[in-house]
Amino acid sequence: MADYPGFIAIETGDENGLPIAIAWSLPDGRIKHTLIQPDDSWLDDDMNALGGYSMEELESLGVSPLDVIREMENDYFSDTLYTSDNFEDEAALTRLFDLYGIDPFVELAPAETLYADVSSGEWQRSRGEVFSELGLEPMRSEHEIEVMLNLHQRLAKDQ
Repeated sequence: MADYPGFIAIETGDENGLPIAIAWSLPDGRIKHTLIQPDDSWLDDDMNALGGYSMEELESLGVSPLDVIREMENDYFSDTLYTSDNFEDEAALTRLFDLYGIDPFVELAPAETLYADVSSGEWQRSRGEVFSELGLEPMRSEHEIEVMLNLHQRLAKDQ
């Protein structure tokens, strides 16, 4: 069984990096994914920051930000997780932790840095090809993780 790096993707709403869904991979290649119940302090009156989700979906199917943090802590405390969108994911992750006055206990790094022989542009192009091949949506956090795991399988054996 392969040992995968930890990949993370956070789906955000339309504005201000509101974290609405999160996914990360485990070393065995499994994917954890959940919707996130938005904190009242994150929402404004027009509710346009929920992306493609309704407030009812997030409230009934999501978990609290604190539960997300605890689950991540169980899987990756003081580790580096790899992302395809370092800045947006980092802003959303910081927003989760700031809610409780906690410093993030994971570090995020660009996924392409895992592959010394692959430029950032080549990695992004390959990522787009895998999305197309698998028929997945780039804005969905669980799809992003599936693509990064698939791409890792391809690139790691070439290294």
